[in-house]
Amino acid sequence: MYAIIEESGSQRKVTQGEEILVDLLEDGLLKPGAAVTFDKILVVGEVGGSAKLGQPYVAGATVTGEVVEPILKDDKITIWKFRPKKAWQRKQGHRQRYTKVRVTAIKG
Repeated sequence: MYAIIEESGSQRKVTQGEEILVDLLEDGLLKPGAAVTFDKILVVGEVGGSAKLGQPYVAGATVTGEVVEPILKDDKITIWKFRPKKAWQRKQGHRQRYTKVRVTAIKG
């Protein structure tokens, strides 16, 4: 069984037992093993079978998971801004933080 969920403005396909990275939940204060529920489900279906499509969400469908790691950090990226011939430049860095979640059940 699979589901397509909407999380933090993006859509992703998940299956039971899969580990996914989602944007930081609860400011990283969740403990490992804590339950997480996603209720914005766009599609629920069987692999090679039929699927329920939502308008925009499937009524009564949920995806539950458990926190594996509350805080993970992505690679650091560096942003350079400059204006040619003006002697103006700015350096900025960013490192995205994620929560690792294992999908335990898909209901719908």
